[in-house]
Amino acid sequence: MTIYEQFLQMGHKVPQVHDFRHLVYSSAKRFGNKNAFVLRDRNVSYFEFCLEYKYLTTYFLSCGLKNKRIAVVGANSYGWILAYLAASTVGVSVPIDKELSSEDILNFMNEAECSLVVGDSSILKGLETDARKIAFCENKQGFDVLPKLIKKGEKLYTDGFREIDSMKIDAEKMSILIFTSGTTGNSKGVCLSQKNICANINQTAKMVKIDDLHSLSVLPLHHTYETTLGHMLLLSGGACISYSDGLRYVAKNISEYRPSVLIVVPLLLEFILRRIETSIRESLPIKLLLPEGASVSEIIAHLPFPIRFIVKKKVKKSLGGRLRLLIVGAAPIKPETIEAFQALGIATYQGYGLTECSPLLAGNNDFFVNPAAVGLPIHGVEIKIENPNDEGVGEVIAKGDNIMLGYFNDPEETAKVMRGGYFHTGDMGRIDEDGFLYLTGRCKSVIVTQNGKNIYPEELEERLCSERFIAEALVLGVDNEKGGVAVKAKIYPFMDKLKEEYGKEPSKEEIKKTISELVEKINDKLPSYKKITVLEIVEEAFEKTTTKKIKRFGNNIL
Repeated sequence: MTIYEQFLQMGHKVPQVHDFRHLVYSSAKRFGNKNAFVLRDRNVSYFEFCLEYKYLTTYFLSCGLKNKRIAVVGANSYGWILAYLAASTVGVSVPIDKELSSEDILNFMNEAECSLVVGDSSILKGLETDARKIAFCENKQGFDVLPKLIKKGEKLYTDGFREIDSMKIDAEKMSILIFTSGTTGNSKGVCLSQKNICANINQTAKMVKIDDLHSLSVLPLHHTYETTLGHMLLLSGGACISYSDGLRYVAKNISEYRPSVLIVVPLLLEFILRRIETSIRESLPIKLLLPEGASVSEIIAHLPFPIRFIVKKKVKKSLGGRLRLLIVGAAPIKPETIEAFQALGIATYQGYGLTECSPLLAGNNDFFVNPAAVGLPIHGVEIKIENPNDEGVGEVIAKGDNIMLGYFNDPEETAKVMRGGYFHTGDMGRIDEDGFLYLTGRCKSVIVTQNGKNIYPEELEERLCSERFIAEALVLGVDNEKGGVAVKAKIYPFMDKLKEEYGKEPSKEEIKKTISELVEKINDKLPSYKKITVLEIVEEAFEKTTTKKIKRFGNNIL
């Protein structure tokens, strides 16, 4: 049997969840007084969480919000997830990126025809400023007033208004509407049902044991990656959630809350790893260290056993002392990064998904891990490669109960991606003989040369970013003098490393010389059609999406 065939016969035995109300009620019954949330000002048990969800939902129903759309916008918080769950239960939740301008937030609210917005008070005040420009629903509530609304709902429920317990929930209709720009610049409204989300929870719970995990929520909650995997999945399995105060405070918050799991993007993981490597190099004698350029996993493997044990223990202590699992996705990650954390005794699972898939399609798991692959197709999802070339690379297409209902009010775009019963991801990839999925790039970002050769920018970007003096890279196809296509690399240097190398602030000429030499070294290993022939060094980091993927549009490509 292949590894994938073995995987399909394995899986943790977990109770299935059918809709959001069932998830909250059943978790309260199973986990009772166990902490569901550990917050800065209070702890919330599963039983308390269930009651507050029940009372807030009751309040929404009393306001005539059944089957209405409710926007949720703000920083990650207990109030955010509570509002999201209540809104999705009575009608449709519309999670919106808090980083958007107030005008854009209002535009999305109007496009979705929201009857209420629940969010951070500071954001709601900003919306009032732009309200005259755009038709605006007057109905808004801050997260800070949710306790009052919950109290009102409690009184209604106690007095006999108990529709929340008896109302029929259609798990197959749209309950979540997410506007996503991704990296293409064209915003679409993704329509998801509770069945979509719950299918993904049930599928993922078979792969990764949840039990007593304690998570620190870092990624933005308006993304399905954090909502489904970082919250709903954990709450279905009796885990506990705390909230980071922001990216700049992650290290401090890890020490405070001492999480056992982090759900992250590669950029954050690589930042943590750089700090770990610096700490290891500064604390060990030179005779025990490998030269610059050696990976953390190589350094760890090179150490004598007693010292290796001490180093791993110190690293874990610096990460709160309890961290044992990292789940990483939303962007490509270098296999060496995963191997480094595994060498430190921290299981690290890379996964792959899209908002349209609720989000997970494939992942490494408790049973099989391949650091070079994005994982195996999850239970209940069929993944195929459409029109593979000689190397087995083609478009990744998928089918399963977690696939979206379609794009909001956009049948043409829906028809483009939903063909032959499969969702067409727009990602290029291949599947090996063991069933592992590897991604090679985006269909739209592929550079096609005059002789029909395909160049995947992500492959070159990965090679460039593996060099210690390169922090970020963006590879594009540009017109050359002969009317063909040239490969251009825009590079943001790693200035701290360059300062260390030169012992001072390097000049522009020195930066260009060093980066050019690195590009030439990479070119020497590439076939002629893939060689980078145009180089631009940029002085600022590239603009990114909220999941820290470099945008392939706008100012980045100018």
